[in-house]
Amino acid sequence: MKKFLITGGAGFIGSNYVHRLLERGEDVTVFDNLSRAGAPRNLDWLKSVHGENAFELVVGDVRDADSITKTARAADVIVHLAAQVAVTTSVTDPRPDFEINAQGTFNVLEGARLSGRNPIVVYASTNKVYGGMDDVKVIEDATRWRYADLPFGAPETQPLDFHSPYGCSKGAGDQYVRDYSRIYGLPTVVMRQSCIYGPRQFGVEDQGWVAWFVIAAVTGRPITVYGDGKQVRDLLHVYDLLDAYDLALEKIETAAGQVFNLGGGPQNTIAIWTEFCPLLEKLLGKTLPVSRGDWRPGDQKVFVADIRKAGQVLGWKPKYDVETGVKQLYDWVSANKDLFKNL
Repeated sequence: MKKFLITGGAGFIGSNYVHRLLERGEDVTVFDNLSRAGAPRNLDWLKSVHGENAFELVVGDVRDADSITKTARAADVIVHLAAQVAVTTSVTDPRPDFEINAQGTFNVLEGARLSGRNPIVVYASTNKVYGGMDDVKVIEDATRWRYADLPFGAPETQPLDFHSPYGCSKGAGDQYVRDYSRIYGLPTVVMRQSCIYGPRQFGVEDQGWVAWFVIAAVTGRPITVYGDGKQVRDLLHVYDLLDAYDLALEKIETAAGQVFNLGGGPQNTIAIWTEFCPLLEKLLGKTLPVSRGDWRPGDQKVFVADIRKAGQVLGWKPKYDVETGVKQLYDWVSANKDLFKNL
């Protein structure tokens, strides 16, 4: 049995991974400052399923170096998910974004290094480290933008171009995690994640757009689409993401020091409104009113991950197609409307 430390373990990805780990009998510590509205709801769910004492909860903040260093002392595996997650928030208030994402990740790495246990560190990075990819030619079709010359999507060799404070802070963490493997020999893995979606995602307008659109549609909240709505993303179901985490741990001798793009790939793309709206209206059974807003900083017209490296090195590929995964999320939101009050 390994000792797992999940930072941000009460969040969307974190709570799903904690659930998976507890189901297979692992020793889990959740480290979370409980700042997100969904965090108490996710903790209640975990306790209701697994019991009050099934995991250790440390209410702490990654900006507190002493706290995370103390908590990391016993860990064999650290999955670092704690983050400031919204580009728009980073633009309006860049200092806490830096302190949480860049300095917080540094604190986690130092906690791992100083523990003396050489724990595995898996870091949830983002496709935003590639910036707007303005050097990549895109073509406008009737309902979507697409790459002109990247049939498999953007590879890990795509030049980094941190755009927005969020891109800078997450990118700094990304590079620190990678370099701690090279310099200190920590077995670290960087996961540059596309649009992750699934149950237990309390999405808001600024972050988690798939869940936000579903939640707004089901609960009757106003929807604003920024840009032309033809922006294309590859969607990755959270269960598929967690499969990649598990495979990286299983194959850490090969995965250590590596960077992987994790997304749905070319087979699981959708335009964020011109194509997502008809899918959502089909599930809802009615037309959705929408207002429009300007493009937001760092918003790529297209991002599709080239996921071939994860397939080759980890033996991983997504199992959930977009329509199946979105319907599952829709059904979960519809069955749990009370959870979204006061969000």
